[in-house]
Amino acid sequence: MNKSVTLQIRRLDPERDSDLPLPAYHSELAAGMDVAAAITAPLLLAKGEIVLVSTGLAMAIPPGYEVQVRPRSGLAIKHGVTVVNAPGTIDADYRGEVKVGLINLGKEPFTIRRGDRIAQLVLAPVVRAELSVVAELDVTARNDGGFGHTGL
Repeated sequence: MNKSVTLQIRRLDPERDSDLPLPAYHSELAAGMDVAAAITAPLLLAKGEIVLVSTGLAMAIPPGYEVQVRPRSGLAIKHGVTVVNAPGTIDADYRGEVKVGLINLGKEPFTIRRGDRIAQLVLAPVVRAELSVVAELDVTARNDGGFGHTGL
């Protein structure tokens, strides 16, 4: 079993959003928790349009962690709806509402309804870098070969 870390979560309007599920894992080994749209009316997402969708939630992420906002594969593959800044990052010191930036890359408009699962939230450890300025970098087999360098 994986290590468990407490993620404090708060409904910003408990009376309005009591019908919505909290983020939840939908299988025993799932990495991400599905999060629902806390919108009050259906939202039509036109082809190419970007919207910021409310979740009605705020959270306290433990120091040394982040929450990544990732697309749901079903929405992306079936409808072309994905997280525009995937993966989005929610930092441990952020206490505002979690909102999900969605974009419709599909061929048809897509309607988001209240309670629709719109993204996944993944709690991930964060390692902070200590920068070291050097005159030369070590040589590797790839060295400065860029995009497409390996032929894939």
